[in-house]
Order: sequence, then C-alpha cells, then structure tokens
Amino acid sequence: MSRVLVIDDEPGLRQSLGLLLGDAGYDVVAEGSGARALERARAEPFDLILCDVRMADMDGLAFLRAYKSGGGPALVIMMSAYGGEEAALAAMKEGAYDYVAKPFRPDEVVLTLRKAEERERLGHTIATLRAQLDSSPAARALIAESPAMRQALDVVARVAAHRTTVLITGERGTGKEVIAQAIHRAGARAAGPFVAVNCAAIPETLLESELFGSVKGAFTGASGDRPGLFEQADGGTLLLDEIGELPLPLQAKLLRVLQESEIRRVGDQKTRRVDVRLLAATAKDLAAEAGAGRFRHDLFDRLNVVTIHLPRLAERREDIVPLARHFAVQLARRLGHGLELSEAAVAWLREQPWPGNVRALEHAIERAAVLTDKEILEPTDFRKEPLPSPSSPGERGEGSGTLREVVEGAERAAIAAALQAAGGNRRAAAKRLGVSLRTLFYKMDRYSVD
Repeated sequence: MSRVLVIDDEPGLRQSLGLLLGDAGYDVVAEGSGARALERARAEPFDLILCDVRMADMDGLAFLRAYKSGGGPALVIMMSAYGGEEAALAAMKEGAYDYVAKPFRPDEVVLTLRKAEERERLGHTIATLRAQLDSSPAARALIAESPAMRQALDVVARVAAHRTTVLITGERGTGKEVIAQAIHRAGARAAGPFVAVNCAAIPETLLESELFGSVKGAFTGASGDRPGLFEQADGGTLLLDEIGELPLPLQAKLLRVLQESEIRRVGDQKTRRVDVRLLAATAKDLAAEAGAGRFRHDLFDRLNVVTIHLPRLAERREDIVPLARHFAVQLARRLGHGLELSEAAVAWLREQPWPGNVRALEHAIERAAVLTDKEILEPTDFRKEPLPSPSSPGERGEGSGTLREVVEGAERAAIAAALQAAGGNRRAAAKRLGVSLRTLFYKMDRYSVD
C-alpha cells in the first residue's frame, strides 16, 4: 500500500482527499501547514506527496525545494487553483512530477497518482535490469527515457520469471538480442546457459543439425555424435534470432519441440528431453509472412504468446542523447582518456534519422572517437554524408576519401543494390553478390544496411 502525504491549508479539501484516496487503497496522512509537513516528510517515509501551490506559511514551491534539497525520495504532485498554473509549472521545473488543477475530478487525482506509481515502478525495474547487465555491453539497450522503451522493459520484468515464449520484434539494430539477454538474466534461469543463433546466417542444409544435433554417420562428415543448440541450452534459454528465415520443414520440427519438449538428433531414432525456454526475434512481420504462406500459422500462434516490440531509434528520440553519452563513457574507458559530447554535437545527434538504429549510433560514436584526438566531440567529428557510391566516381574528385572509405562505400552500395534487385530476399542477394549468406549478414551489420 502506497503512503501519501496531502498538504493543503483547506480543512475541507484535506478531508475529502483523505476519504477519496483511502477508498482507492492509499494510506493517507494530511497536514495543513507546509512547514509541519516538511518536518513530517523528512521524518517518515512517503511514496507520494500531494502539495498545494499556495499556502500561508510555506508555499508549495518552497516546500518542494526544501524537501528535494534534503534528498526527499517521494514523487511530489502539485495542486493549483485557477491562476496558479505558472507556479505549478515552475515547480515541475524544480523536480515536481506533475500537477492537477483545482477544482479536479476525483478520478483525475487517482489517475495522476497511479501514473506516478507506474513511473516509479518502471524506474526500479529498469535499475534492476541494468544492474543485472551492467557487466555486459547489453546494458546499452536498457537506457529507456522514452515511453515506448519503458513499456517494453516493463513487459521484460513481467515475463522474466516465467517460462512463457516471447516474440521480440523490431528492425535490425534495435537491440532484440539485448532484450532477450535481459529476460534470461532477470529470470530463474539466469544461472543456466544463454544460447543465441541467427537462423539466417546458417545454410539451410546445416541448420537442422545445428539446432537439434546429429549422430555419427548421419551425413558426410558426421564423424561423431554432436549435441545441437537445444541441448546446449538445456536448463537455460535459447534465442532463435531472425526466426522468419527458418525454412518451412524446420518450422514443423520446431513446433513439435515446443509442444513436446523433446528433440531428435539428425540420424537418430530416439528422442531426448530438453528443458529450454525459447525466445524468438525477427525483423519481419510474421503475421504477414503466415498470411503469405511463408510461415506456419500454428507456429506463429505458439511463438506469439507475449510480444515485445522495440521501436526504431527515430521513434524513441528521448533515448538518443542518453545512449550517445553512455557509448562515450564506455569508449573513454576503453581508450583511456576523457570523452564528452559538446552541446552542438548533442543537438546534431538528436536530429539524425539513424536508419541503423542503436547499433548505427554506437558505431558513429566509436568512429568519431577513434578518428579524433579531441576529448570533446563536435558535429564536425561525425561523418554527415553517406559513404561514396561506386556508381559516380567522377563526382568524388581527388582526395575526397581514404581508400578504406571508398571500398566501404562501394561494398555498402553493392549490397544495397543487390538487396533492392532481389526484392529484399537476402539469400538471393547473397547469390547475386557471389558471397555466402553469413558474409552478407556480417557486411549488412557492419554497414548498418537494412
């Protein structure tokens, strides 16, 4: 039960708020003096404080400043009558969470308190998840100032303790594997293995044996028994990334594993029990893929128990600057010297589209850091223009880029052109380019090509 301190010099309002909030399940304490309320707030624990802006002995802004300067942890919500909105807004700049205007509806006050509680709960959730991942680079995706990411991490906290299958969706570079790691490490299987596999990076002919294992003589080159990834993840978590690329015959076998918790190695006659929590990730719309016959409806239904969607970085702009500063701190530790972002660099980073999402932002900070000797990065330290295209060599002119930049630009342009010609089919694009699918994925990741 949350404890609420109501501060107002009107006895009738204190009484009505006490009854209203008590009926809503809060433990309510009321004070008519700002000075007395401050003493009480410093001496007793409160989760939330409802404070009037205008009071005789100590106004709400003075109370807020004194309470926050002493390290008061409760969220403070201001109450303002007509004409007091400016003071309430000033209080929010000083650290108040929100304000409600008098006269207010009963449900408005309760809803405001519920929202404040939700914010606090999500803040604790994110802090807990980050503490569990702080030793890993995965902590970067748990920087969440935006409502969309806070909602995603709330779902992570709710599902972590269960064995429920989770489908994580979002574009490449949004941090799907990081979220999967957070689910694993925040749950009861944290002591067990976390195994991740990119279904699109393994040739179709080898994928079944990679997942389920094989026995000696099962195929040419199978010189001994070999456990698959399901067995390696026994007692822990298996992430099937890019599950939309899984061939239809393997989809049927995966569905059986999910239903029976048993696998059969390639070439074996017996089944083996496995205790694995399955997480799946995809950049594709699996519902559309199922509608087009490229993904089994029954497997989609089995995977889609809980879905966590990760928004594009352009849709969570509140996170761009905190992420950039986090990457700068990480790089400073690695490089052994200070590294900061100027205000101009912060403004520039905030306005970029970031088509490669979080991964592209991380690469941009790293590239700027290693190519300059300065400890404060400016907008000029970031590459603002796309890498040169091989289709227009005459436009570049002499000295317009290093050999490495020209080669990288040519590779990026060739990959983009092949993907476009293949209608987005990565296997077909890899064939056009004359490289393996694994190489194509590596290059796409390196150049943040979607």
